[in-house]
Amino acid sequence: MLQDTRLRDLRRMRALATALLVVMLLVFLATSTAQPHWPWLAYPRAFAEAGMIGACADWFAVVALFRHPLGIPIPHTAIVPQSKQRIAVALGRFIANNFLSPRVVGDRIRDVDIAGWAAHWIERPTHARSTAQRTVSAVHQALQATPSAEINAFLTRRTRQGIAAVPAAPLASRVLALLWAHGNAQALVERLITSASVALANNKETIRKKVSQRSYRFVPKWVDGMVADRVISGVSQTLDEMREPNHPWRIELKAEIERLIDRLATDPDYLARGEELKQQMLDNPAVIGQIDAMWHAIEARLNSAATSAAIADAIETALISVAARVRDDAEMRDRINRWLRVAALRAVASRRQEIAAFIRKVVENWDTETLIMRIELQVGRDLQFIRINGTVVGGLVGLLIFSVSRWL
Repeated sequence: MLQDTRLRDLRRMRALATALLVVMLLVFLATSTAQPHWPWLAYPRAFAEAGMIGACADWFAVVALFRHPLGIPIPHTAIVPQSKQRIAVALGRFIANNFLSPRVVGDRIRDVDIAGWAAHWIERPTHARSTAQRTVSAVHQALQATPSAEINAFLTRRTRQGIAAVPAAPLASRVLALLWAHGNAQALVERLITSASVALANNKETIRKKVSQRSYRFVPKWVDGMVADRVISGVSQTLDEMREPNHPWRIELKAEIERLIDRLATDPDYLARGEELKQQMLDNPAVIGQIDAMWHAIEARLNSAATSAAIADAIETALISVAARVRDDAEMRDRINRWLRVAALRAVASRRQEIAAFIRKVVENWDTETLIMRIELQVGRDLQFIRINGTVVGGLVGLLIFSVSRWL
């Protein structure tokens, strides 16, 4: 639409400049015919004559910029087509040096609130939702474009490599120390004691039968029952006593676990045994199959409509939350803006020569007629004003010269 408007303006100005030349020609012919009857017509005749000369000269100059006047290959005409390569190099260099230099780019983006603008844009109705949906769609397209077998093989391989890179024994030491420090192991001991007490209470008859079966045949059954009851009572009492944190067995268990934590982290035998067990686990086909099945399950979940909707909802919520925080937190907004400015400077300033080369190649690859049309649409209307001004100014200068010569 803009190109069509410019083309109409260019054609209108061409017609106007040409019409003015025709007017000068008509005035010249009329005054030349009537001058013997009215001598004073010599002045408008001189004006028209000089105006025609100025119009023709400026027409030649304007046309010579883009093509050969009247199709005649006059030297130093069709300047733009013959200088396309120089124009391309000069245009690329001009943009790189005057628009993409670090100083210019820094001055232009220093006062731009990029983070604030992005936060304001995200908070507009439907923008966060549409961004989230486009993100999910892009992820789906990327997953569909890449062979799933290769993705699963790559992820499985990277998972195994990641597990293999982590020392097993020190990791177990840190996990055990963390559980023990937070009381999780203590709670596990408490649950084990409780479970043992419940199991003991629920299996008294079984214990009595086992004691009776292992006893001598000549020992009375009531004696076996008494022994079993004593054993059950003693074990139950011991379990109740172990609920106390200061029980000797609890203290010994704590010391043993602390020694195990230390040995897992430092003992070479434990380190070697941990690596051996880890390698056995990684070489187990069942483990490899579980890792591969996990990635298949993740891929299936990602491709489901419900998961896509859930991910889009989560992304939308996160975007709105981040936008609100950026909008309200001036310090965070300034930090983000500084980071974006540095990133922009590094991305643009360091590659401005590449951008200049890209512009040069684009211009060089333009068709000659396309190049001429693009330039004419930009400056052709102003060039037609040169023709009009040349006609008027040439006529005035010619009239002045003619008048001075007559007076002298």
